[in-house]
This record gives sequence, structure tokens and C-alpha cells, in this order.
Amino acid sequence: MQLADHVVIILGASRGIGRDMAIALARGGASVAVCARSEVQPDPRLPGTIASVAAEVEAAGGKALALKVDATSDDDLSAMAARTLDHFGRVTAFIYNPSVLIPGTTRTVQPRHLDLLWRLNLRAPILAIRSVLNPIRDAGGGHVVYVSSVAGVFLGPGPYSGEQQTRARTAGAFYGMTKAGFERYAQSLAAEVQADNIAVNVLSPRGRIRTPGNVYAQNSKENPNLDFEEAVAMGKGIRWLLEQDPQSYTGNIVFDEDLVAAHGL
Repeated sequence: MQLADHVVIILGASRGIGRDMAIALARGGASVAVCARSEVQPDPRLPGTIASVAAEVEAAGGKALALKVDATSDDDLSAMAARTLDHFGRVTAFIYNPSVLIPGTTRTVQPRHLDLLWRLNLRAPILAIRSVLNPIRDAGGGHVVYVSSVAGVFLGPGPYSGEQQTRARTAGAFYGMTKAGFERYAQSLAAEVQADNIAVNVLSPRGRIRTPGNVYAQNSKENPNLDFEEAVAMGKGIRWLLEQDPQSYTGNIVFDEDLVAAHGL
């Protein structure tokens, strides 16, 4: 399917990777439902709203719908596809981008943080995907893409270097656990919905991208550095994924830079 034929819901699209993917798809003529919580800018370190990204989508050549969707709200998730259908008449692809990284170790992590991690990184994408499966099937098929992370790659057997031990303590082992867990689920889901002509793939950045969320904790609220990086390879990767035949490319766990290099994007 050509990008111009796609109606894509992107959850977590008010800034960062979600925003950059929305713009990349719009440049190919796609229609995009820009979904996130941010109707107003919540913090000077987090520029962007659903309205500002929708305007950028239309300026880039696509059609846009700004939808306020809180990924922790079951009601918002269940209504997301229906509201997109009302506006565009169909849904052909869904991208799940939100996630939360909880630092700490097994001795220090707080139960409430584990609850949030589970709710946003695992429970929410499952419920969001459930809301879009029938609309995508009814449109003749399409794509589901989960944005994961290199943190989901296992350390492998020990003994471990000092760098590996530091990564385990400070780089979000719990975050990596949820990403790896969803990647396992994504392949089972791909098999489950293959008969509906729906592809399910996982796309991750190969390296760190200085997005607003990525550098938020290190950024000064009083004098924020707004020199962020654009997720160029993620944009190229998502365009390529949505152009593939759902029956021939599904169940893949891929990294943006690898995909760009392999296909000369």
C-alpha cells in the first residue's frame, strides 16, 4: 500500500519520535491521527502539542486529526479508533510510541513506579491495539507497529563487565524488561492476526536520539536546551514498514539504522 492510501493512528505523537514519524509519513501523503495527552505544552522542556504536530503534518502534505488520548485511560484507548473512523472513514495502521523509563534497582524501585511501568509499557499498548484490529481488518488489512528500544536486548550470560553492571543499575532494567516482554507478545500477535491481513512489527532506534523525553531529566527547566535531534532513521523506517505487504513482512523486530542500511533508504 502506498503511503498516500494510509490512515495512520500514532499514539504518543506530540513530540519526539512520534512527532518525527508523523511528519515523515505526511511527506508521503498519509493521513495521520495525532494522539497524545498534550493539548497544551506541559513543560518548557517538552515542546509540542497534538495541535502543533497536526499543523506540521498538514504543512508537510498530509491530512491530520488531533486527538487527546491518555494512554493510561481505558476509555480514551477504546474511543481512539472510533474517533479516527468518524473523521477519516477508515484506519489502516497503528503505531504505539509512549513509554516510561523507571530507574533504580530491585532494592530501590517503588511499587507505584512498577505499576506505572506495567500500565503504560504493556497494558496500554495491548488495549490500544485491541481497539484498532477490527477497523484495520475492515479496511482490507494494514499494519501495527510498536516502538521498542535497544534496552530490550538481553545482556546475555555473565560474568559482567563494569559497564554492563552500571547499565543494569542505571539504564532502566525494568524498562528493558517491559520492552522485551512486548516484543515477545508482538510476534504472537502477528501470528494471531495474520489471517486478517494485518502485519505486526517492532521498530526501535539503534542508538540514543536526543528527543525532548530522552533528555528531559538532564534538561534545565529554567533554561532548557531545545536543540533536539530528529529521528530521521525512524521516519525512514516507518515509511518502509507501512509500504510492505502485510502477508510477506510481519513478526519482525528491527532497528531503524539497520533497516535504512539494508534497504538503501
